[in-house]
Amino acid sequence: MAHAEGRITIDRPVGPVFEFILDGANNPLWRPSVIDIKPVTEKPYGVGSEFKQGLKGPGGRIDGDYRITACQPDRSIKFEVTAGPARPTGTYDFQTDGKSTTVTFVLDFQPKGFARLMTPMIQRSMQGEVATLANLKSYLESHS
Repeated sequence: MAHAEGRITIDRPVGPVFEFILDGANNPLWRPSVIDIKPVTEKPYGVGSEFKQGLKGPGGRIDGDYRITACQPDRSIKFEVTAGPARPTGTYDFQTDGKSTTVTFVLDFQPKGFARLMTPMIQRSMQGEVATLANLKSYLESHS
């Protein structure tokens, strides 16, 4: 299984951080791998919300559509990738001290069949995605 995990503390209250991540249309603002994204479902976003997303891949654009599978306001967002060569599941967990928010981002992928051969490449890609938490912190703290 491929696994990647990262954690960062953002000098912003939990509500705005949670809402920013929940709205997938914000992904290109902090995730450089996102080429394009559009919501398939309407606001308010929550369990069942879907986003059609294009990502930078080894041969150009690849699909990376996803669906929110669980959502606890200001606490947790879980999602599953529903299109593309790798379909990991992910979780954003939020903890706050009232002024700042710690975000933990976890990606897991259980390769099957041919995808097992791609596990090292998928692992590197997932670690790169988790590392974008630094971009999230930078963006949110400079756009308060």
